[in-house]
Amino acid sequence: MAYDYHEAMKLSNQLCFPLYAASRNVISLYTPWLKPLGLTYTQYIVLLALWEKDGVAVGELCQRLMLDSGTLSPLLKKMQQAGWVERKRSPEDDRVVVITLTEEGRALQEKAKDVPAKVAGCVTLAPEKAQALYALLYELLENQKARSNKHDKNKEGA
Repeated sequence: MAYDYHEAMKLSNQLCFPLYAASRNVISLYTPWLKPLGLTYTQYIVLLALWEKDGVAVGELCQRLMLDSGTLSPLLKKMQQAGWVERKRSPEDDRVVVITLTEEGRALQEKAKDVPAKVAGCVTLAPEKAQALYALLYELLENQKARSNKHDKNKEGA
């Protein structure tokens, strides 16, 4: 069958659209619980990463959160102004900025402890389907990461 760009360009045939719409929908579920804490969703995921492993370089945080430094750096500045994190140059390499939680940033974990359960209670998907979706999404992300790394290596060798 010949390629039909009209068919290919229908919104209902785009993988990106349900991913985008579902992402926006799920992220919006966090707002009622994050807003009272003064947090945006992106600030929350930064804190999740830092609560798991504190004292990390901005580059490592970018990788873990799948964000570029142009997005993360202004966010970290705002979080520093809010008193949640500190940004300091690494003593080993002054080109590296290390992010650490403040006492206030660590205290937010206790305040936000119920957020995952509250959001999970709003997701209307059977647990086994949610686990399958989680696995598929991470598979997609890993495949794209591997493809991007391969593309970068090909560019270096050219």
